[in-house]
Amino acid sequence: MYNYEGVANRLPPAAVSKPYPADPAHPHTFYRWSAFVSLLPYMDQGNLAAMFDLSLPMYMPGPGNPISEANRAAVSQSVPNLLCPSDSGPRVLPQFGPTNYVVCAGSGAGGGTPFNCDGIFYTNSRTKFSSINRGVTHTVAMSESLLGEDTDFSPSAGFTSFRPQQNYKFVLTFTSSPALTDAQCANAKSYNSITSNGNNPRGFAWASGEYRCATYNHYYAPNAANCDCITSVTVDPSVPPAKPYLYSAYAWRTARSQHPTGVNVLMADGSARFVDNSVDLAVWQGCAKRDNDGPLVDLP
Repeated sequence: MYNYEGVANRLPPAAVSKPYPADPAHPHTFYRWSAFVSLLPYMDQGNLAAMFDLSLPMYMPGPGNPISEANRAAVSQSVPNLLCPSDSGPRVLPQFGPTNYVVCAGSGAGGGTPFNCDGIFYTNSRTKFSSINRGVTHTVAMSESLLGEDTDFSPSAGFTSFRPQQNYKFVLTFTSSPALTDAQCANAKSYNSITSNGNNPRGFAWASGEYRCATYNHYYAPNAANCDCITSVTVDPSVPPAKPYLYSAYAWRTARSQHPTGVNVLMADGSARFVDNSVDLAVWQGCAKRDNDGPLVDLP
């Protein structure tokens, strides 16, 4: 991260959203390239970085919004240092390389929005280390999160076999204001599954910066007993043909691990910390923010 900022004068965004010149009506959020795609040359992955054509969206126009031929091989590659040894490490989807590691978007304020978040990384962010007013030693940059599993639940069966560590609830909304609420998430009756359109299991693609993949936040405590919760913008409030918000995911997705008592986090100063599941939620949320808008309390 420090090497990247030294060259670009900013940190990479959690995800890319911009117009596709060849098709102005194409959803801007379908670029989706994650922070890890930008960081590849600084992770001894220059050859893999060279395989990408980042001028193209990750998901192209056409039936099913396919991955472009130019990027298909690149997104399918597994990157060993994005996989946690304590997790099982299988591919979640055959056409993508998975990730256990995720960049922090902040506290989850704004109903889990991916835009203009209070953390270091969010959609189209341009954060500098010097702008982390809370201080790099006090602010979380990344954490770990377990890979998902494809479990084809029947909605009528409820969530009796639903495992919060590997699965999430999906809130079905059809409005231009998809900000999540606690009541929505508690009452959600949908689920993630390869067979449920758009609700692919968590961590399925390190190359994608959406909340299901390479981004998370601190709305829920680490390894929370309740399910993570995700929804998507299904009606874009912008004027056609521009579609800057369509299909952007809103989420409360927390850090999760196979460790018995907590999770590892990466602070913005480069140090690693182990955080217990019982951490005070206000402290957990506060350390995800780049601005010091409250008492400066360190992680225990």
